[in-house]
Amino acid sequence: MNASSAALAALSGLGFGLSLIVAIGAQNAFVLRQGIRGEHVLVVVSVCALSDMVLIAAGVGGFGAIVASAPMVLTLARYAGAAFLLGYAALAARRALTAGSLTPDATDTSMALGATFLTCLALTWLNPHVYLDTVVLLGSYASTYGPNRWYLAAGAMLASLVWFAALGYGARLLTPLFARRTAWRALDILIAAVMLTLAIGLLLQ
Repeated sequence: MNASSAALAALSGLGFGLSLIVAIGAQNAFVLRQGIRGEHVLVVVSVCALSDMVLIAAGVGGFGAIVASAPMVLTLARYAGAAFLLGYAALAARRALTAGSLTPDATDTSMALGATFLTCLALTWLNPHVYLDTVVLLGSYASTYGPNRWYLAAGAMLASLVWFAALGYGARLLTPLFARRTAWRALDILIAAVMLTLAIGLLLQ
């Protein structure tokens, strides 16, 4: 093992990790909304990044083969995830249609810390795509790097941390835009549409 091959594996993991998480999805939509509101951002970013790190470690450690051989686990996660996403879509739609929820004042529709924590966990761990992408796919890809696979895992973990931190804290740059009620309405409509689309996709798989 040499430094150049380890660095190459880490960079590969960084790129591969970003390719998996940089997309419009339920988790990213939630992080974006919390970031714009400036509400429990550290908790949200930490839960998402640490969850990814655990899943990446499990995949690289060989847990992906177990997940792939147990389709019932993914089936249960699929239906539980779809139910949760439908519920969250309904809440986002209600926020968009309720006049009082359109104000940018975070005190109107703020989520308690516990509710934020549990919602973030559910959006992460009830998503079967997380297991397929992070555990199975990344785990299989990492296995091709032999002894350097943990450097690849480190790169993928760094990608997750950088992405969620940038999304959560960088969302503050959009605060001036969301000083308008129509912007909040549009965001909640978008979130509801994303959640509903993902839920239907899970049910139709």
